[in-house]
Amino acid sequence: MNSRTDNQDLITLAHGNGGRHMRELIEQVFLRALGNQAPDAHLDAGALPSHSGALMITTDSFIVQPLEFPGGNIGSLAVHGSFNDLAVSGAEPLALSLNVIIEEGLPIALLERVAAALAEAAGHVPVICADTKVVPRGEGGGLYLATTAVGYQARDATLPPMGLAAISPGDRLLVSGPVGDHGTAVMLAREEFGLSGDLKSDTACVLALTRALRDLPELRFMRDPTRGGLANVCHEIANATGLGVRLSQSAIPISDPTRAVCEILGFDPLYLACEGRVVAVVAENIAEEALRRWQALELGQDAAIIGEITEARRHAPVSLITELGGERILMELEDDPLPRIC
Repeated sequence: MNSRTDNQDLITLAHGNGGRHMRELIEQVFLRALGNQAPDAHLDAGALPSHSGALMITTDSFIVQPLEFPGGNIGSLAVHGSFNDLAVSGAEPLALSLNVIIEEGLPIALLERVAAALAEAAGHVPVICADTKVVPRGEGGGLYLATTAVGYQARDATLPPMGLAAISPGDRLLVSGPVGDHGTAVMLAREEFGLSGDLKSDTACVLALTRALRDLPELRFMRDPTRGGLANVCHEIANATGLGVRLSQSAIPISDPTRAVCEILGFDPLYLACEGRVVAVVAENIAEEALRRWQALELGQDAAIIGEITEARRHAPVSLITELGGERILMELEDDPLPRIC
């Protein structure tokens, strides 16, 4: 059996959702083809050796429908997503490159709003090169953006070079704020379900959060929970380390609007994308200090310790202790509940 595509020979949306199908696609197609030249698929940014310290580089592409949503648009989303991948790697952004793919018929006024949001999000970090292409009407989703960001690893960064391999049983998981807000806000903006509300996407630059933790000597790992949300990050940890992840439902921050929408529509906020949150793994003895540092920041006021790393649990690598005291297995993401959200 061909496990890559479950006996299917075509790419599906599930291959881009951050879950099992995407992981297998990367491992069995790209990593196999690249061999010794393959990047570390568990890292958000790769290091380039230099005389003054490690330069970090990350690349990403952004598709979202609608292009504008409460709290941001595809322009701010692209910058935040790029900078956040550097931030969780202990790096500071230096420069950004930009590729813009525009579908014929896109209103110029909309493109101007996207460009303005992109510039505001980039701040003092320059966009040093760019390219623009236009595709015929009907051959695109209005507007796609692709970015490459370069940064340098901060001198105070203590993230171990082995990354996920440093994680041990007993370590604690923290999240910097409510999960699922971005995915829910985009869903509401589509107006497909007859629901409305004032929930905004959490899209934001997380540098303040990563700066607050990166000098802690027993900081193991940081990740921004985008596609596949918090649950996907936990499976990433479990798959890479062979250890288990146990979460506490009562400890996980979820905003009331996101909880209400998910209950009505049957979505699980643990699988919905965030664009301004960080998941961190730290040693047990520094968990409270890490939490204190985050909660002192505006972006981390609702931060929480949400779980722990356990010994290997083959049949339940990621689980959730419910508010009633039971245990629920969190399966690895298969289908994409909300395509085109980041």
